[in-house]
Amino acid sequence: MADNGRTSNRPTIVLIHGLWLTPRSWEEWIDRYQKAGYNVLAPSWPGLEGEVEAVRNDPSALKGLKLKTVVDHYDRIIRKLDSQPIIIGHSFGGLIVQLLVDRGLGSAGIVVDSAQTAAIPVLPWTTIRATLPILGNPFSYRRTTSLSPKQFNYAFTNELDPSDSQKVYDRYSIPAANTILWDAAFALLNPNGSSKVDYRKANRAPLLFIAGSNDHLVPPAINRANMRKYMKNSPAVTDYREFPNRTHHTVGQKGWEEVADFAIQWARDNARDQVTLADVKAAFAPGTVSSGARSTEIRT
Repeated sequence: MADNGRTSNRPTIVLIHGLWLTPRSWEEWIDRYQKAGYNVLAPSWPGLEGEVEAVRNDPSALKGLKLKTVVDHYDRIIRKLDSQPIIIGHSFGGLIVQLLVDRGLGSAGIVVDSAQTAAIPVLPWTTIRATLPILGNPFSYRRTTSLSPKQFNYAFTNELDPSDSQKVYDRYSIPAANTILWDAAFALLNPNGSSKVDYRKANRAPLLFIAGSNDHLVPPAINRANMRKYMKNSPAVTDYREFPNRTHHTVGQKGWEEVADFAIQWARDNARDQVTLADVKAAFAPGTVSSGARSTEIRT
């Protein structure tokens, strides 16, 4: 990773991984964004600081891990930075991004295949099937659960055959913190659940929802319902982009560069508090007239 964000004038991106994964899942994005000149941070969830192999051998840090504990962990990291970062999260990392933005953090929030916030009671059959290894066992609440290679292939990498999916599984998959998935499930019908946000906030950072049309774990219907909840209640910027033929493995799936580049371009266009000295000089240059127009190409 790059430096800690305190000594660089470069814009900072914070990447947040999801359930069943570690920061290693962002390795290609980290490299791409660093080469583009960004300061990139990809901290792990608390207790997951080791490599994938070490977490598999000892997943005890995940037992009983609460969503609030994870969000507080990232809250502390972000508040130590010199400026508000662009926050990008995948899967449950997307839910964490939404909760951080609700706390007033971030210059922009981008959620990729995001789990939904509280009171979004949308649960497609493919999501039920993908989460059955945990939610199908009522005694699993404070435990950890690994997906089998076959289950991982269905939930994450359904664009791949079993042999190629096994390679992704071996490199990235770890046990899940069951408590976090159970709490999110309980919040589907509870507006005051652990994933509660204030959908009415008008001063929050802009939010972009990115979905994949072939995602089994978090199908587009979940992202659309989540996005509409914000749009119905707040004038703050909320956008949606659905990529065809992309699965829950979108951050590593072939063609991931298109998604990564779209996300950062959207952030450049929409992030708040990102006025640079060059922008100020350009605004006061002789003959400069501002039209006040902004792109609405993907504004929903």
